[in-house]
Amino acid sequence: MALIDWYFELKQAHVWLVGVSAALFVARGGAVLAGATWPLAAGVRRASVAIDTALLTAGVLLWTMLRLHPVREAWLGAKFGWLLLYIVLGSFALKRAKTRAARAAFFVAALLSVATLVTVPLTRHPLGWMGALAGG
Repeated sequence: MALIDWYFELKQAHVWLVGVSAALFVARGGAVLAGATWPLAAGVRRASVAIDTALLTAGVLLWTMLRLHPVREAWLGAKFGWLLLYIVLGSFALKRAKTRAARAAFFVAALLSVATLVTVPLTRHPLGWMGALAGG
């Protein structure tokens, strides 16, 4: 059986993992803003890394099986850029920002970046939902 024969299952796993990862980030970010300590517990952090590693692996497998290239397909290159931005903003939202107000600002920015990240492949536009709003 060839890898492409697993396309449907892999795509479904990728979409499901996107939802799980985003839901966990929203829960952790909201809890951090409320003053909870559980979002930074080792087990929660490990679970988040495991989910995100599976998500990235599924994404790379899809990219490989469909022979996509992030330079040739601008939306895919942009998706990687949005992913990196989301990781940095999320890190500041959860633990690196010094004040609650800064954490809240980084949390909102991370949510906007993940919304863009999710809509980039749906719209095939590097700006995702923002590109659709701009008429592009």
